Amino acid sequence: MTNLPLVPLVIAVLVAALVSPSAAEIRTLTISSDNRPMILFEKFGFTHTGHVSIRVSHVSVTSKHPDIDPSRFGFFLLSEESLLQVLVEIQQNPQLCVLDSRYITHLFNFKELSPPPQASFNHSYPVSAPNEYSLFFANCVPETTVSMIVRTEVYNLDPDGSHDYLSAGLTNLPSLFSVFFLAYLVFVGFWVYLCYTNKRSVHRIHLLMGGLLLMKALNLICAAEDKHYVKVTGTAHGWDVLFYIFQFLRVILLFTVIVLIGTGWSFLKPFLQEKEKKVLMIVIPLQVLANVASIVIGETGPFIKDWVTWNQIFLLVDIICCCAIIFPIVWSIRSLRETSKTDGKAARNLAKLTLFRQFYVVVIGYLYFTRIVVFALKTIAAYKYQWVSNAAEETVSLAFYMVMFYMFRPVERNEYFILDEEEEEAAEVALRDEEFEL
Repeated sequence: MTNLPLVPLVIAVLVAALVSPSAAEIRTLTISSDNRPMILFEKFGFTHTGHVSIRVSHVSVTSKHPDIDPSRFGFFLLSEESLLQVLVEIQQNPQLCVLDSRYITHLFNFKELSPPPQASFNHSYPVSAPNEYSLFFANCVPETTVSMIVRTEVYNLDPDGSHDYLSAGLTNLPSLFSVFFLAYLVFVGFWVYLCYTNKRSVHRIHLLMGGLLLMKALNLICAAEDKHYVKVTGTAHGWDVLFYIFQFLRVILLFTVIVLIGTGWSFLKPFLQEKEKKVLMIVIPLQVLANVASIVIGETGPFIKDWVTWNQIFLLVDIICCCAIIFPIVWSIRSLRETSKTDGKAARNLAKLTLFRQFYVVVIGYLYFTRIVVFALKTIAAYKYQWVSNAAEETVSLAFYMVMFYMFRPVERNEYFILDEEEEEAAEVALRDEEFEL
């Protein structure tokens, strides 16, 4: 009887390597007529007091083979360090079932199920060696489908004996998000004060920027409550729904504000050109799709068959949106450059060009860090320090908001409206020497 094909195993192992530790650590999942050789259920960072509980019920196996060995179906844990070792082992012996590998931590197989019609199993296992483990189910019989209901519960024990359902590297997230929520709350208060004291200089874009700050603050407090309830109880108690709602509104507003500032709307002109409207019409629906993909990824976990596809959709859409919001800034820079040659207002145009080029650099830096550097941190950081990538992302995001809001703050005499005649000659020279090409 042939066993696990190598290619599906490689895919499963790569998914395990890339997936982040899951949020809700008590899950009840229904597997229906699934023929995958390996299914990833959880990824979790255990301390020396870690535990994993598995309850399996309503198990049924359908196969073209008359005699099925129930020991060829089972659950096991695989540490990060053992991923490549298992791959090498299977490559050297393609007929080897992963359940027979010496590098896995075997939990149980279908031989231990209660007899039909119950066909159930319920047991808790201590994890004595601290590490980050992936919980897999393996089906080593080809042309065989499995149906079952699986309830998984993974946690670490605190010194007081309470359960901590957050992975070892994520247990500090509730406090981290709470700190940043307070920072944004202060930011919102300062922005309201600034707009109130500069009423004459407030444009419609400033109101949108205030709304963006508020959505970010609400998103963070919901994230903090979400992680807190997961940490204490194993489930989010509905806070995940609020988190996704405010995350959706925050992302839509962020991309909209960047596009509108990049086009100069409400500052330079009270209208949008046709091509700028098209950018917004592309970005907003794509962000809706990206958020749907993000919810599917976050709530269902990697056990669903199309999990990799949803991941690819999310990454593709995110890349498209990040590229799309750059175009309006480039268009504004080129438009200002052309205008500077004809309107005779060199100082004003130089200030606008400098401001837009600085904004372009800031946006590029923000997108690069949050999409590439944060991903790299998640990949290379030890499992106990997974929170570092979240801290880095929130710190850079706060810095980006502060720089963007400072650059386009409501003041009577900002860089858009410099008219000092003595600066004209120097500005004309600068515009001749500096092409402001990107």
